[in-house]
This record gives sequence, structure tokens and C-alpha cells, in this order.
Amino acid sequence: MNRIDRLFGILTLMQSRKYVSAEKISEKFGISIRTVYRDVKAIAEQGIPVSFEPAKGYFIVQGYFLPPVSFTQDEAAAILLMENVVKAFTDKSIQKNYSSALNKVKTVMSGSQKDKLEMLANATKTQYPIRLKNDFEYMSPLQNAITTKTKVAIEYKNNKEELSKRIVEPIGLVFYAFAWHLIAWCELRKDYRDFKIERIKAIKDTDHSFSKQNHISVNEYMKQLPVDY
Repeated sequence: MNRIDRLFGILTLMQSRKYVSAEKISEKFGISIRTVYRDVKAIAEQGIPVSFEPAKGYFIVQGYFLPPVSFTQDEAAAILLMENVVKAFTDKSIQKNYSSALNKVKTVMSGSQKDKLEMLANATKTQYPIRLKNDFEYMSPLQNAITTKTKVAIEYKNNKEELSKRIVEPIGLVFYAFAWHLIAWCELRKDYRDFKIERIKAIKDTDHSFSKQNHISVNEYMKQLPVDY
């Protein structure tokens, strides 16, 4: 990768995250920390307001407008292919959001790129296993609850077909055993619980913040799961 492409790649990485550490840039582009410093300085010298916060990393000053990112044909094709993966492995709420995002991606493509993508779309087909059919719309609201640390009320039917109402504090979503699972603190059980999302029958945002502080991480909870990651 030549330096111009690397500088553009670093800029794109900073656009995609709130903070990016020098170590992360070094690892991603296979360069030394000293080279990272030089590259970031070069980006700043082009008039792009790059700043730094200790213990967090580099960031682009809020409010600065950067033009839309352009895509290579291979990158666009990869994004298109992921649409089939999203359809197979997520629910209706995520599929709708991905479709909206993909349409925005297409707006910055050239006419010839769009023609090629349409041809690829017609030439790429996926057979979805019935067991992966996620006929619900809960994942996007649950993602929002995780990021905003907001409690949600759910109606849940267990494997004995018993229906219960729970107030939970979602901490993560995990896919295993061909199904999506919500990992959350359950107020009823006073413990963390693994809820199979397809067994959730209703969900409602309570607008109440988490009561429990310092939840464990999803990575920590995953050590208890009967699968290897």
C-alpha cells in the first residue's frame, strides 16, 4: 500500500470511530508507531482538524464535514454480498436498517458501479435454512437498549411454553446454536439470563435507565456458554 492510500485509509478509520489509538492504526496498517505519528501529522497539515485525547486516541473534531467515502468495485461487491448474510442471520429490524444503509452507499457510487452491482445482485442467490428464519423485529430495539443502557419489558415463553413478563437490562446479543440470544440482567431472577430471542413474544422500551451498575461484559458471560468461541 502506498502512502497516499494509507493516509486515506487512516482518515477513513478515524471517520468510522469516535477514537482511534495509535496502536490500532499501527496494527491495522502494519506500520510503526513513529510512522503513525508522521501520517497523522500529514493528515492534519491538509487542513483536517485531527485532535488527540490521552488514553483514548485520535479523533476528528466534531462538526467538521468530510465528503462521502468512495468505494472500489470490490468493496461495493462485498457490501452487496453481506446483504444476503444479513437476510439469513438477522431479523426484520436489522434487515430493514441494512437495506436503508445499502441504499445510502449506492448514492455515492458511479453509474457504471451501480450497473455492475445490479448485475451481481441478479447473479447471487442464497438458500436460507428454515431454522434460520428470524420472523421477529426485536434486534434493533435491543441494540438501542444496550447502547443507551435502558431497561426493556419483555414477554417471554420458555421451552416449557410458560409465558412470563420480565424487566431486563440488556448487556449483549450473542449468536450460537443457530439462534440469536439476548444476554441480560433479569430483575425477576436477580441474575443474568440467556433469553432466546425467537421466544420473546413482545418487547417494550421502559424509558428507565439501568438500576444495576457495573454489569459484567458479554465476553465474561460467554465463558459460561456451552460453546467455544
